[in-house]
Amino acid sequence: MFDGFMHLLRASLDAGRDCKPLLRSPCTPNGATMRLDQQFGWKFLAPIWVGAVLFIWPPGAPAQQSLERQCLPGNAPGLIEACSKLIDAAKGNLAEYHYSRGMALQDKHDCDGALADFDAAVRLRPADPAYHGGRALVFYSCKSDFKQAAAAFTDVIRLTPRDAAAYDIRGTARRYIGDLDGAVADETAAIRLRPGFGMYYGNRAVSWAEKGDTARALADFNRDVQLEPNVAAVFNNRGLFLLQRKELDQAIGDFDEAIRLDPKYSKPYANRAEAWRLKGDLDRSLADVDQAINIDPSDPLNSARRADTLRYRGDYQLSLSEYDRALALMPDYIPAFTGRGLTYERLGDVAAAHAEFQKAIASQSYLANIDYSKSSLETARARLAALDSGAPLPVILPAPRRAESTTSIPTPSVAAPVVAQAAARATSASQGRRIALVIGNSSYRNAVRLGNPQNDAQAIGTSLRNIGFDSVIVLVNLTRENLLDALRSFAGNARTADWAMVYYAGHGIELNGVDYLVPIDAKITSEGDALSQAIPLAEVTGSIDGARKLKLVLLDACRDNPFLGQSRKPTTPTVVASASVAGGEAGTRSLNQSLGPAKGLAEVKASSGTLVFFAAKEGQAALDGDGDDSPFAVAMLQRIATPGVDIGKVFRLVRDDVMEATAGRQEPFVYGSLPVSEDFYFVATR
Repeated sequence: MFDGFMHLLRASLDAGRDCKPLLRSPCTPNGATMRLDQQFGWKFLAPIWVGAVLFIWPPGAPAQQSLERQCLPGNAPGLIEACSKLIDAAKGNLAEYHYSRGMALQDKHDCDGALADFDAAVRLRPADPAYHGGRALVFYSCKSDFKQAAAAFTDVIRLTPRDAAAYDIRGTARRYIGDLDGAVADETAAIRLRPGFGMYYGNRAVSWAEKGDTARALADFNRDVQLEPNVAAVFNNRGLFLLQRKELDQAIGDFDEAIRLDPKYSKPYANRAEAWRLKGDLDRSLADVDQAINIDPSDPLNSARRADTLRYRGDYQLSLSEYDRALALMPDYIPAFTGRGLTYERLGDVAAAHAEFQKAIASQSYLANIDYSKSSLETARARLAALDSGAPLPVILPAPRRAESTTSIPTPSVAAPVVAQAAARATSASQGRRIALVIGNSSYRNAVRLGNPQNDAQAIGTSLRNIGFDSVIVLVNLTRENLLDALRSFAGNARTADWAMVYYAGHGIELNGVDYLVPIDAKITSEGDALSQAIPLAEVTGSIDGARKLKLVLLDACRDNPFLGQSRKPTTPTVVASASVAGGEAGTRSLNQSLGPAKGLAEVKASSGTLVFFAAKEGQAALDGDGDDSPFAVAMLQRIATPGVDIGKVFRLVRDDVMEATAGRQEPFVYGSLPVSEDFYFVATR
């Protein structure tokens, strides 16, 4: 989710971080970065202060004392030369000379030279944690080698086991290498040592969020806000968490407060731009990202996000230019390569798109496993597979500059794909017996009628027949009794199949963490009505449990609560500004507990061999289409017959196409996992 809320060193570290990291550099009064001793609380010996830094030097000749003064950290002009002369003379405090030169070389991004000096200091004085810390920060901030950084900080902690900052930074390094449990343990240790230091709660919040524990994440973000109510970065970070939860108005409120506290802080402008884009206002989004770039033109993320928005609305040449700016700032930036590939696809230039996706895959960026870059890499792999398959490019309309509807977008008319009979037979032979139940509920009697679902069902059913499914049952406008009967009947058929698939388009609601499909005769005015009249998702997954190999559920049902206004008054998520939060828990997220304005369906726990593909991620509302079909159905129709591309990549292609069509407002999401024993294809060959 996040690629980190860093709090170290120079602002140059901020460039290229995917999720706008928290950067609070400890500085001396004159603005220079503090010596590690101060950052980590390590002890010195004594008596010469420079700024806020204390050193002890052995007595020496006047000439040596002059060089020693020049070798002090912060004395940039001549520092490296002075320290080098002292080291060559092999007199005095050689460990400190190496340390000071190492810091200066790191400032110049001479990573290997800095590491050599810190290594020398460690050899001379192996019990000094500052020198181990110097090595650690070279790996962390200069080389971006987070595995080595975590190991080096372990040495610091061994020497100073009560150093909270060392635990905290090791936790961040562990998060970057995917060790989320280790990250939480380290950040918890830092909090135990310094319970009043808000930044540690903020960093642990990121780890909780990446683990999917949103309650603990929100509690820690709230605690950080309580402890540091005047720090803009704290509100920015909580706003980013809320943004990724699609709680857009609350996120914008936090970004507004961050901007009020620090109008020259670029990150909240960039994040607020994302919130406006997700609300469908691309012009307002561009205005905010332009402000972020004006404040900090060195961040490639801002340029890449601006390019994304330009691409969404159809300004393809401007988009390419903006990606070029991002690559000028960070030549191996994966989101820029992938974005260029997507833009060339929209222009119909297959060869250029192919080349850009290959560049993304070949990139050696240290951000490759982190958030935006990781997602961009997955997109590049799927798009490259689709291009190599020879399948036609999808038809995707530019998004409107400002959304005219909160519930639908323009969609093109697309036909069900036609596959050569030989390819369909070959797929059936390799994939086994495949059956599907396809349901489209449009004609609701007591809720908002939906135009697309019955069209979606007919088109998807035709597609499945065309690609060689052995049995496809299409049913529309089902009552509760009809829907339950259909599922029970299908359950019997599933026991004789290798694949069993249910596709549902229509209204869906979520109540207390349980997802429900809504029959056309439901009249829901209370939670009790939902329990008695709607169909729990477990009934659907239960109907396919008997399939021998693969069980699929596709739900284009994450629409707004159709009974809002008839149900009890909702509550809102708990986002506190100053009230205390006990322990590490947060208040319940009432979006998952009421029939109020909650959007979307809840996360599903699916067993191995079962995939549940939602048209919209948890917390989002799926959109209808102004054309015959929804954006999700349009994407499925255009991708389901992609030959020789496994089902996981096909679903990724659908996800990306929906993101393109909706300007990122709707993100389909897959829960569950495929069996590892074999590959699965909708169409195995051309």
